Amino acid sequence: MKIQEYIEILRRRGWIILVAAVVTAISALAFSRLTTPIYRSSMEVSIQLARPDLSLTQSAKQLLRSYAHLMWSEQRASRVIEELGLYMEPGVLKDNTTIVADDSIMVIKIDVDNTDGDMANDIAYTWAQLLVQWRDDQNNRQDREDRVFAEIIDRPSYRLLRPRTTVNVAAGALLGLVLGILVVFALEWLEAGVIREPNAIEADTGLTLLAVIPPVQRSSGSQ
Repeated sequence: MKIQEYIEILRRRGWIILVAAVVTAISALAFSRLTTPIYRSSMEVSIQLARPDLSLTQSAKQLLRSYAHLMWSEQRASRVIEELGLYMEPGVLKDNTTIVADDSIMVIKIDVDNTDGDMANDIAYTWAQLLVQWRDDQNNRQDREDRVFAEIIDRPSYRLLRPRTTVNVAAGALLGLVLGILVVFALEWLEAGVIREPNAIEADTGLTLLAVIPPVQRSSGSQ
């Protein structure tokens, strides 16, 4: 097909593509507005050594993941629920919480998802405090030079995790464009053999059209 033919198709059926894009974009917007927003609170706890010793540093790096795993236990989740007076099961709280260790910077990261951003902050901060308290208790049983401290770097902050309305609307509009284009090409394929204008026969065959039989019109009284 020549580019002029594509332009002609868009002129005749471009409204289908436009309508499909608008409908899917509006649908994505409505879906985003009806979806309950989820916020993510993030914070970091720094793991620090009592002395700059290579062997102690290597040991702390190896233990960092065990620290994170220990904090992400049902026992610690129950403590958080008790401290904040939450009405949920420890397993539910754990499902909405991620605790990971980053040994490259000696930090344990805590992420909490909740429908209430302030509550997510409170959960993350309480969990971080439990980590600090646990390390303090462990240090009381160790020599001063072998101690490993946990320190809260900053107060937690939350952000909207989902829905991302702008992204959803843009994705919906793009999907509508694709669907609209597919519909247009499907219609063109179905009607490819239909000849609507007499001059189209001359253009396709190269022959001269001598006459056209007009359509038969029935009178209202004919049987």
